[in-house]
Amino acid sequence: MRKDESINITKPNIILFITDDQSIESIGCYGNDVIKTPNIDALAAEGVMFTNNFSNSSSCSPNRSVILTGLQNHTNGMYGLNPKPHNFSTFDDVIAFPTYLKKSGYKTGLFGKYHVGPKDVYQFDELNEEKGRNHQELTKNVRQFIEKSDDPFLVFYNTADPHVGGGKVKNSLYMPDRFGNRDEGYPGIETIKYSKDEVIVPSYLPDVPETRAELVEYYQSVSRLDQGLGMLVKMLKETGQYGNTIIFFLSDNGHAMPGAKATLYDSGIHLPLIVRSPFLKKKGIKNNAMVSFVDLAPTIMEMAGLNVDTLNLHGKSFNKILEIENPSGWNEVYGSQTFHLETWYYPRRMIRTDKYKLIRNITFQLDDPAARQYHSTWLGAIKDGGIMYGKRKMEDIVYHNEYELYDLINEPDEINNIYENPNYKQIFDSLVIKLNRFQESTRDPWELKNLRKP
Repeated sequence: MRKDESINITKPNIILFITDDQSIESIGCYGNDVIKTPNIDALAAEGVMFTNNFSNSSSCSPNRSVILTGLQNHTNGMYGLNPKPHNFSTFDDVIAFPTYLKKSGYKTGLFGKYHVGPKDVYQFDELNEEKGRNHQELTKNVRQFIEKSDDPFLVFYNTADPHVGGGKVKNSLYMPDRFGNRDEGYPGIETIKYSKDEVIVPSYLPDVPETRAELVEYYQSVSRLDQGLGMLVKMLKETGQYGNTIIFFLSDNGHAMPGAKATLYDSGIHLPLIVRSPFLKKKGIKNNAMVSFVDLAPTIMEMAGLNVDTLNLHGKSFNKILEIENPSGWNEVYGSQTFHLETWYYPRRMIRTDKYKLIRNITFQLDDPAARQYHSTWLGAIKDGGIMYGKRKMEDIVYHNEYELYDLINEPDEINNIYENPNYKQIFDSLVIKLNRFQESTRDPWELKNLRKP
């Protein structure tokens, strides 16, 4: 981004409530009638719920760098996870959008998971790197921050829920991850438990006892973060800030399971996005525009009164189409996955339209390291026969063709790769051209490996 001081007078408060590894199917308002997420549902009822929001990657640090810069992660340099030992880092000359807001009069703060670097690029007036599961503590610290001055604020509330963590449930036959749940619970949070019989197994996961045992823990973690959102909203009302605060609710990527996180399948990148703004005339809107994380920075800066036209961002503001259910011109997004861990190297690029998805697996000769996540779910699928993983063959999660083309209208589960089907040759060629242009226009270092020219 290049510096631009152009602002207008109106400066609403802005909060981004970002969850960690939360899939879109784990929220009530997105169609899950089992999981209890009343606060997320209430936020959607007051604002805009995007049905077609996508992350540009499916890994934590790369995604968060895209949110903060408005640039693809292969352009800003955050190719994989930032914390040691992974050590991927954004280029020093990149400017994150909170810097622009700070210069225009905002106080900026991040509370909870940080997971990006360097700090010279991702600057905040207050940086409180808490563990991110104690929502009472998180909300208290946000409250103290916003009460320090009358300046408008930009706050990142980055919970660690429902990421894996906390060890295994040792008294369980299936040894699921705890997803941060603990026997003593958390202050101010009601522990909401679920049974293995009631959880809903999404189509990309195998319906085996190990999966259901993990979803029981996962659901509990989601219900905890939902209460954290409720605490935050209550605090904003108590401090008189709710009427001037825009809230973005989103997740950084999908569930940490093989076939989801660290892939470019919809199970890893199709994510919740809810925007609650007191300045909207309509409420409870379902917006079907295809948006992605590169659109967040220009949208937020425009809401804050900044002129983003000269900043050369990769996304575009969706501020003006918030209340339009089916806006024209919003039917295409791009994705870029290179690393997750430093040992998980499997660069791939993607274009997704409202009808088709094309994935280019740049190192398709290798096996996919993201498949070998030894969750109880993966081991359960092996124990169950080792052939199928949900609707996919297990071998199709490990090994890929150079290209994957899916007809999303007729086959939304992305199982049947039709890239060699002659009936789709014209579609395939046109999407390859667009993907080539995307890599070239975003200065993708892996563009040099692009040898296919239709």
